Amino acid sequence: MNVLIGVSGGIAAYKAADLVSRLVGRGHGVRVVMTAGATRFVGPITFEALSGHPVMLDALATAAADPTSSVEHVAWAKWTDVALVAPMTANTLARLACGLADDALSTVMLALPARVPCLVAPAMNTAMWEHPAVVRNLRWLRELDRYEVIPPVSKRLACGDVGMGGLADVDTLVDAVEAAAQRVSPGAPSAP
Repeated sequence: MNVLIGVSGGIAAYKAADLVSRLVGRGHGVRVVMTAGATRFVGPITFEALSGHPVMLDALATAAADPTSSVEHVAWAKWTDVALVAPMTANTLARLACGLADDALSTVMLALPARVPCLVAPAMNTAMWEHPAVVRNLRWLRELDRYEVIPPVSKRLACGDVGMGGLADVDTLVDAVEAAAQRVSPGAPSAP
């Protein structure tokens, strides 16, 4: 199965490295697309080493994934069987809820074919998670009937606060990706 992992710029971005490693270890092809903010937490070379593929940082870059295509974000979208944005910051949530395509991550997500399950795993400070604009954007995202939300967890957050907003456990994320793939292709064998 081909899994697209979107990484946005929050402290939980470091957990995406473990997520990519586990998915690759289970036999899945993995590609990573990052926001500019994400690169301030984890370098693209980390994901390139773990996935064995280049990382997309620029939606207008030449097609590294498909040399026959000049539209890299579309080539990556067509390659994808399941997409997961983890972590999804409030900023990325707003982009997806409003249908913006102004960075590599949002552009690829909007280019995904309708058959591709799109999972999102929010992670942010509790006050941000509870902010009326974030609550509205999450409602808008759900109303699109295109995204499955893997809810955050309550825990001690990077800022020292304890509350809702922590990224779901990596095992939960891996299970969600594989379950989504099974719903799309029920006859497909699960990963080893």
